[in-house]
Amino acid sequence: MNTDYLVKRLGLFLLILWLASTVNFFLPRLGGQDPIRAQLGAQAAMGGASQVGMKDMIAEYDRRFGLDKPLLEQYLTYLGDTARLEFNFSMAAYPTKVVDIIWRSLPWTMTLLSVTTLLAWTIGTMLGALLTQPNTPRILHYVLPPILTLSAIPFFLLGLLLIYLLGFQLRWFPLAGGYDQGLLPALDPRVIANMVYHSILPALSIILASIGFWTLGMRGVMISTHGEDYLLFAEAKGLRGRTIFLRYAIRNALLPQLTALALALGNIVSGAVLVEVIFQYPGVGSLLYQAIRSSDFFMIQGVVFIVIVAIGFATLVLDLIYPALDPRISYTRR
Repeated sequence: MNTDYLVKRLGLFLLILWLASTVNFFLPRLGGQDPIRAQLGAQAAMGGASQVGMKDMIAEYDRRFGLDKPLLEQYLTYLGDTARLEFNFSMAAYPTKVVDIIWRSLPWTMTLLSVTTLLAWTIGTMLGALLTQPNTPRILHYVLPPILTLSAIPFFLLGLLLIYLLGFQLRWFPLAGGYDQGLLPALDPRVIANMVYHSILPALSIILASIGFWTLGMRGVMISTHGEDYLLFAEAKGLRGRTIFLRYAIRNALLPQLTALALALGNIVSGAVLVEVIFQYPGVGSLLYQAIRSSDFFMIQGVVFIVIVAIGFATLVLDLIYPALDPRISYTRR
């Protein structure tokens, strides 16, 4: 690979990280809300405590979190801390550090979203490819309309429907949570089975809502490959239809699908936020939702930065390996 191109892409990746991190710093502060005052006021109201000395407490917490410093100094401190993956303490769960909370939630989201994304991509891609073949079983053509209908329904609405039908009416699955109350997450077969059992409904809502997108995309690309010169040449050579379908048509049609898959995998860290909120799933999506509700600046900054890095890294890796996926693409000058 061209070294100059690699350096240029890495430089662009770092530039994107800096710009996105800057927006990530200033955006929560545009609302003008004082997060310390909001937190202490809510706690005092819930506990029925007097708000005497509230001003002194706010000043002390502002000093501890660095919010009493000028905005530019806060920004420079933020950039330095972010480069070391240090996001300060959580305002809503003080004195727990933001990075510790994120690392506890990240495996839940990555496991759920990576499995569901890969399953939906595999099923949708194969279904979309098969639907373009003349000898496809007739039953698959009846499957397409309901799948496309489900793809038009947002994840969270489909999740509510599944909760009502499979959780509330039929009582096949739990309504919410990542595991039964009283259990502690551990590498124990019973605990793992319980966590998988709780993840079926959110996973099903994501898969059912995603298959149509992958099916329609693959079907469109496969149709566009019909009549291409390389397919006509393969037919003229007398190759079997199965060989032409697998080695020529699908192989070339997979390139746009792989591009979309890489971008989708880059987005799994952010999670299906509303799905996790509806199912009370202990992932990054629920964490971000709670941070926004409580104006926890440092938690928002930490979660969003992890998402930015994941998407940027996925795009960078895809850009670098694309020549290996498609030999027709080359970054070297000729």
